[in-house]
Amino acid sequence: MAQLEQFSTSVDTVVSRMRALDATLPEHDGIAVFNRVYLTVTEEVDRRLDAGQFPDPRAATALDVRFAERYLAAVDTAAADRRPPACWRPLFQLRRHPGVRPLQFALAGINAHIGHDLALAVVDACRTLGCEPADLEDEFERVGDLLVSLEERIREDLMPGPDLLQIADPLTHLVGSWSLERARDATWAAARALWALRHCGEVAEEFTDRLDAAVGLAGRMLLTPLPELI
Repeated sequence: MAQLEQFSTSVDTVVSRMRALDATLPEHDGIAVFNRVYLTVTEEVDRRLDAGQFPDPRAATALDVRFAERYLAAVDTAAADRRPPACWRPLFQLRRHPGVRPLQFALAGINAHIGHDLALAVVDACRTLGCEPADLEDEFERVGDLLVSLEERIREDLMPGPDLLQIADPLTHLVGSWSLERARDATWAAARALWALRHCGEVAEEFTDRLDAAVGLAGRMLLTPLPELI
């Protein structure tokens, strides 16, 4: 068995980072909108870990932490005036655009994190634990189910009310074009492919770059500025 990577970060640690971000970012900043959503997910994972609801808590912790570290690394990269991964760039570039709605910010962040970061986090966690992606499938599905249920609540909370439905019709069509469940299925396939390619050098790097660019393109479309609601 290959030597395992060092792993000591707890879910509490990444929760603390996200809470610190929440306290410093302006409320309507696009990163702040996504951060609040993701903080809710991570706090729920932490609660379920404490309640013993994951059959393999070490695997669940490794996946959740490696997943969160990808997002936090993108935040740190942007804060240092460097280019974050392509999947995150649209959200950082448009985070203060007045024509982008909170629901768009939330879904664009989820798109970047699920479509790109989660696939790489599965590979990171496999290296951490010395296992195969199949060994993490249960944890992947449990976290994914939690995200799907949260996505439904996000759409309800951030979608304009029925009295604005006609005006908001472009938003309805835009956000209806993206599905977290489809993104999750594609991510699992990408994670398995990345694991199979892990010793293939340039091929693995090209696959990762293409995945990053494709997810970034979807994010840019989700962030299409819309007419101001009256």
